Amino acid sequence: MHQQTLQAIAVELDSLLRGRFLGKLFQFSATSLAIDFGLKNAGYVFISIDPSAPRIYLIKRNSRELEKMSIPPSPFTQALRANFGGGQLLSVAKDEDERIMQLAFSVTDEIGESHARTFVVQLTGRSANLFLLDSASLITHAFRAPRGEGQLIRDIYRPPHRQTKTVSEEPEIKQGNFATVSAAADEHYRQLEAEQYFFSLAANLEAKLRKEISRRRKLKMNLQKDLVAHGRPDEHKRLGDLLLANISNAEREGNSVRLKDYYAEGSPIIEIEIDENASLQEAASESFSRYGKAKRAIEEIGSRLVQTDKEVIQLEGKLARLEEAIERRNLEALAEFAEPKKTAPSRGGKPSGKQAGAAALPGMRRYRSSDGYEVVVGRSARDNDQLTFKVARPNDLWLHAGDYPGSHVIVRNSKRDEVPHQTIIEAAQLAAKFSQASKDSRVTVHYTRRKFISKPKGAAPGLVRMSSFKSITVEPGETMERL
Repeated sequence: MHQQTLQAIAVELDSLLRGRFLGKLFQFSATSLAIDFGLKNAGYVFISIDPSAPRIYLIKRNSRELEKMSIPPSPFTQALRANFGGGQLLSVAKDEDERIMQLAFSVTDEIGESHARTFVVQLTGRSANLFLLDSASLITHAFRAPRGEGQLIRDIYRPPHRQTKTVSEEPEIKQGNFATVSAAADEHYRQLEAEQYFFSLAANLEAKLRKEISRRRKLKMNLQKDLVAHGRPDEHKRLGDLLLANISNAEREGNSVRLKDYYAEGSPIIEIEIDENASLQEAASESFSRYGKAKRAIEEIGSRLVQTDKEVIQLEGKLARLEEAIERRNLEALAEFAEPKKTAPSRGGKPSGKQAGAAALPGMRRYRSSDGYEVVVGRSARDNDQLTFKVARPNDLWLHAGDYPGSHVIVRNSKRDEVPHQTIIEAAQLAAKFSQASKDSRVTVHYTRRKFISKPKGAAPGLVRMSSFKSITVEPGETMERL
C-alpha cells in the first residue's frame, strides 16, 4: 500500500477502534485474515500479507459470509487468539517512513495483571508478515516463516531492509466519493482481484484451447503419415490377380517369380519376390489379405481425418470467440468456455466404491479418452495385478502389448456398453507406449473384456492368461487427456 494511504487508514482505524476489544478471528488463506472488534454495521479489520498486494483496511461483511470463506486457523491465528483475545486496543499507529502498522494492546492475564502486547502488520512486499510482540518488543510468533535480523523469533523486532521497489510505484488510494478511505481501498482491491481473476481465467482457458488445437493438428499429421505408410491398396490386389493369372506359366527360382503383367501394355515380364515356402495361391491370398487390411485402414484413417478437420475448425472458432470475449473484458462470456470437467465415463453411470477407489491407488496413471471413458494404466508388475484383479470389473476392457512386457491398461465400462473404436485405439496406444515395444513404429496390442483374464496358479505378479482376445496394431503414443 502507498504510504499516504496507509497513514490515512491508520488514523481511521485508531479513531474507530481505540478502546475496543479483540474478538473473533477469521482466517481466509495462508496470507489473509479478518478481526472483529465489535464495530456496528458489520465492520471487520481485513489484513492481507500477499506479497503482490499487502494491505489493511476495514471491510463491511456479515459474519456468516466470513465464516463460509474461513479455513482452519493456522498456529499464528491460534496464538493471536490465545495471547491477544479479549485484549483492549490502545492505539493504532504507522511507523514513520515505513509500510508498517503497529496495534498496541493491553492484555489481562488469569490473575488480573495487565501486560503490553503489540500486533505488528508489516506490509513490505516480499517480506510482508505479521508478528506478535511481548512487552519487551521480542517477537513471539510470526505468520510466515521469518527471515533476516530483527525478524526472527525471540529477536527484538526491527523493520526489514528496504526493498528495491519504491513507494512511488505503489498506487495511492484516495477517499474520493467514498465514505471512508477503507471503503475506497476495499473497492479498489475488489476491482483489482476481479481483474486478476478475469485474466487468470482467460489465460488458462486460452492455453487449454490452444493445447487442444495443437493436439488435433498433431493427430492430423500422424494420420496423414499413416495414410502414406499404407501406400496404394490396389497394388496388393493387382499383385494377387497377377499371381493367380500366371499360375500355369510363372517361372520360379527360390523366392523370385517371373510372370506376365497383363495390366501393362504389351504384357511385359516382371519379377517379384514372395515367400519361397509359399505356393503362388498362398502368396496371392496374402496379397488379397493385405489389400483388404490396407483398404479398411485407409477408409478408417480418411474418416478420422475428416472428423479431426471438423474438430480443428470448431476449436479455432471457439478460440476466436474467446479472444473476442477477452478483448471486451466480458466475464460472463467466459462462462461458455469454463465448463466443469466430467467425472465420467460420461455414459458409465455412477462408479462403485471399488472403482471410485482407483483414483487413490498409488502407481496408477489415469486418462480420459476422446469419447469420455476413464482409462487407467498400471506401472509396476504389482500395480498391474492390483489394477486387473482388484480394481477392474468384469466388463471393463483390458489391453496389453502383444508378446512384450508392459503395463496393463483398463478402460472403465460400468454400463457394459460397447467401447467405441476410437477409445480402443487411444487405449491401445497407451499400452504400446508403456511397454518394451515403445520404440517400435507399430505395435500389436491384444484387448478383451476383463472377465476373460485369469491368473495362473503361482504365476509371478503381472503375468496373466487370456482365454479370448482381439488384436489391433497402433503407433505408440499418449494422446488422451491426463487426469
